Amino acid sequence: MLILLSPAKTLDFTTPPHIATATQPEFISCAEPLIEALRAYAPQDIATLMDLSDKLARLAVVRFAQWQPAHARPTAKQAVLAFDGDVYDGLAATTLEPQALRGYAQKHLGILSGLYGLLRPLDLIRPYRLEMGTRLPTAGGKNLYEYWGDTIAKAVARRLEALPTRVERVVVNLASNEYFRAVRAQTIAARIVTAHFQDWRGGVYKTISFNAKRARGAMARFAIDNKLERAEGLKQFAELGFSFDEQASDVDNWMFRRRDNG
Repeated sequence: MLILLSPAKTLDFTTPPHIATATQPEFISCAEPLIEALRAYAPQDIATLMDLSDKLARLAVVRFAQWQPAHARPTAKQAVLAFDGDVYDGLAATTLEPQALRGYAQKHLGILSGLYGLLRPLDLIRPYRLEMGTRLPTAGGKNLYEYWGDTIAKAVARRLEALPTRVERVVVNLASNEYFRAVRAQTIAARIVTAHFQDWRGGVYKTISFNAKRARGAMARFAIDNKLERAEGLKQFAELGFSFDEQASDVDNWMFRRRDNG
């Protein structure tokens, strides 16, 4: 199976990586035109385009100016160690053994990206900010969904085919709707399972964004720790107080719920 995650807005390029192994992103040549398009925007335009504060917009402009297609340490860092948001708190990749990162994670985990398309955990990235939902017009279309087209879907299909024959060909969607939309799931000839996480609040089960993000990362970690080859094994996930609710689930939408919000 191939597990898909969203990236994070927050980045950590100060903590040294605990693993030397690094790979190159497949779609650096696709990232370059996006960077060139973004360099044409003034900070106030970036603020409007991305709905950012002036401070964050200025930082984004500096990063666009500094971005280069050559990706090497120390100006670049492995994606799974560079992203530093709620999902990645749950994943806790800094505590994974290098062997687990080089082995299972590199083969079975994919990170969707507005700039890089689809990343492997150890692919190097440079600091950037570009959410998939950004309406950035380019020669490839009026937004990033049109720009990437079926490129990401084809990359997902290739990664599935590259897995050992004993491994189930299924995509496990642990990404947000904004990012998974770029996968064009209807074009992928494989089963897609989506995990949902809900808390009991006010007498009903609700998706609490922060908790759901952490749970997505924790589920990816669960798969890595247990070297799962079949999606069915994810039903045993019981981290952070969540557990699989069979009655609330259907064949490809799996509901994980908890009543203890601690």
